[in-house]
Amino acid sequence: MFVKELLKSSPKDIITIDPSTDLWTAMETLISNKIGCLPVLDSSGTLVGILDDKDIFRAVYENQDNFEKFTAGELMTSNLIIGMPDDDLNYIAGLMAKNDIRYVPIMDDKKMVGLISPGDVVKAQMTHIEIENRYLKMYMEGTHLG
Repeated sequence: MFVKELLKSSPKDIITIDPSTDLWTAMETLISNKIGCLPVLDSSGTLVGILDDKDIFRAVYENQDNFEKFTAGELMTSNLIIGMPDDDLNYIAGLMAKNDIRYVPIMDDKKMVGLISPGDVVKAQMTHIEIENRYLKMYMEGTHLG
């Protein structure tokens, strides 16, 4: 399956923040939307980083007395690994595993068009396996249409 097929079959709004967003607002946004990361866009809408729950946990742990002073721009990961709509989902899964990352922004002509999470990869793989198993079962039972 290609990334563009996944994005088309399971469209979702991407919740973003800007670099000046304070830590409390970022945490509230993550929690209230039940998500694990926030893409950070500058004023022109360009992706400049990703702030995830691990970034926040690390900041709180390392700065227990004054962690609330930080902004998304100070804590975000800015050296991003990206994917493209024409990438195979297995390639994206490999990127995630090899680089120990949980979220891959999908870019099309410098514009973020999606965000792939491990859950997205697992769901897509499960659907593929379920379909394949169904066809194999039908074939073995002699009930396939081919």
